[in-house]
Amino acid sequence: MSTPTHCPYCAMQCGMNLVAGGGGLLTVAPRPDFPTNKGGLCQKGWTSTELLSHPDRLTTPLMRLGGKGGTLRPVSWDEALDRVAYEITAVQTQHGRDAVGVFGGGGLTNEKAYLLGKFARVALRTPHIDYNGRFCMASEAAAGIKAFGVDRGLPFPLEDIAATEAILLIGGNPAETMPPIMQYFDRQRQTGGALIVADPRKTATAQAATLHLQLTPGTDAALANGLLHIAASDGLLDHDFITARTNGYEAVRRIVASYWPDRVERITGVPTAQLTKAAHLLGEAATGMVLTARGAGQQSKGVDNTLAFINLALALGKAGRPRCGYGCITGQGNGQGGREHGQKADQLPGYRKIADPQHRAHVAAVWGVNPDDLPGPGRSAYELLDSLGTDGGARALLVFASNLVVSAPRAGHVEQRLDALDFLAVADIFLSETAQRADVVLPITQWAEEEGTMTNLEGRVLRRRRAQAPPPGVWSDTQILTALAGRLGAGRLFPSSEPRVIFDELRLASAGGAADYAGITYERIESEDGVFWPCPSEDRPGTPRLFLDRFATEDGRATFHPVHHRSAAEEPDDEYPLYLTTGRVMNHYQSGAQTRRVKALRDAVPEAYVEIHPALARRFGIADGDPVTLTTRRGSAQVLARFTPTIRQDTLFVPFHWAGVARANLLTNPALDPTSRMPEFKVCAVRVEKG
Repeated sequence: MSTPTHCPYCAMQCGMNLVAGGGGLLTVAPRPDFPTNKGGLCQKGWTSTELLSHPDRLTTPLMRLGGKGGTLRPVSWDEALDRVAYEITAVQTQHGRDAVGVFGGGGLTNEKAYLLGKFARVALRTPHIDYNGRFCMASEAAAGIKAFGVDRGLPFPLEDIAATEAILLIGGNPAETMPPIMQYFDRQRQTGGALIVADPRKTATAQAATLHLQLTPGTDAALANGLLHIAASDGLLDHDFITARTNGYEAVRRIVASYWPDRVERITGVPTAQLTKAAHLLGEAATGMVLTARGAGQQSKGVDNTLAFINLALALGKAGRPRCGYGCITGQGNGQGGREHGQKADQLPGYRKIADPQHRAHVAAVWGVNPDDLPGPGRSAYELLDSLGTDGGARALLVFASNLVVSAPRAGHVEQRLDALDFLAVADIFLSETAQRADVVLPITQWAEEEGTMTNLEGRVLRRRRAQAPPPGVWSDTQILTALAGRLGAGRLFPSSEPRVIFDELRLASAGGAADYAGITYERIESEDGVFWPCPSEDRPGTPRLFLDRFATEDGRATFHPVHHRSAAEEPDDEYPLYLTTGRVMNHYQSGAQTRRVKALRDAVPEAYVEIHPALARRFGIADGDPVTLTTRRGSAQVLARFTPTIRQDTLFVPFHWAGVARANLLTNPALDPTSRMPEFKVCAVRVEKG
């Protein structure tokens, strides 16, 4: 028997088949007819079923007995849920409703993300819910809304990448982070297209590019302004498009006039000849795309960086046309859908704003509550974590699908804040580093054991199908939330834990919103290989290409935003003389809680390391493979040196998939973007020492 479904990892959400074999074990088979990956999978996808029967799998609730120093012991579901409800009630009675927080994840299905947001606002009536997607695409989302009126990672289907003449990709390495997408970039180059990659590292993606711009970390906006300056000076702008379909160009023109090539070379380290070549490759192409990823967005100026590149796309007329556009390479599996339907501190389902009275009224009517009873905006992800256990902060926290001890910036401090809580409950498939600190741990279903929908990086809503039953004693997140709502006196407002029922309610809640799912049904998803939102009614097609007629702003025109380059929150100095940047590698994913448990993936990359240029290593007496200590103003991490001659000599790169003393996020800077509240994962000052 074969079940068509999707890979549980990144936002490609590759189609795959799960085949039941002897002994009830599932194996992965290709699904060549699925339009996004066309049968392709990376090693993570091929090995994904190994986790379903992993010996570390949690199959019973655990509760800490004997106080904070006690041990986690198996208990029944009733005992565990009664304890969670009791602690929530006690904390809220003593400290107020806002003293309970909820932290979600970008891997949750749309149904789970929707129900989690509803649970926080209706059952807990707390404003404090956010999710790890705040650490992923928040800057690009905020910039997209500012410029275009709506945020969808790619406003066009993946197939358009192969058909465009020129692409500028900033701060992304999809050859490692989502290998199946590279078939589109490969086809684009095979038909004569140009691929320009801007990255401090000569990654696998950059090595395949027509042109690599090896910029200094944190200088993205200067690069964008410099390219726009050259395009304006050399007559490459599309003035007809600017006049007909945009607002605000004149203010941007005045700013980029001062970003002449020599100045931009000094700031970015990219030679003027390369800047000119890049501007002409993109500007002279009949069609083109500007794509950003985490390198540009995960900064304390991530919104400005993204807006600067959107300015470039708009000025060249590379938006709102076929085979053109600005897009963002989404990271997490449901990073798109997870932020659309209520996990973010300021949002309600359908991208509605929780502070907007009309938006509140619509959603409250669907939920059957008084709009005045809904809380207002809460703290963003890091601000929520930073407040844990403090006066005025959350005293109890519920965590779903997130491993904060590894994935949050300034991780040592986050550990301290988690330990300061009166109560911590974690729902997870394994005893993650965060679950190990919990008072109650709740075992949950995995992707192949549940139904639901995911929204991939194109805005294509997909169906996740159940291929086997979960182990006895394991519940889904929606079962947990509905059971807790009942114990907290809100059971009538949570009538079902069935994904299809929840999805139909989500459709109503999103109707008329920017991310409108009203016309999407499970049946349509299946028959159409996914449905692109917005889709306002069942008799309307989905929308694979946004903005062809108008942008999603009030007047239908895209908006330029003037952006100045500014330094990172922390630049190298005598004490910390180098740049540190972080990211993913092909064989691991996110905090590594899953991939570090798969033998083939673990064997491929067993330990944490730092990429360092051999010439830089010689200055510090470091040999290839030596243990080294990296230190920033937040803490130290111990990793192995890996010589990489293709990285800048002033920059170190550390993957963030490992726990313990090798955690990259012991080092990273929680300085926040003023708009998106994104921490500065991608740039900080560091020193390196042997040993």
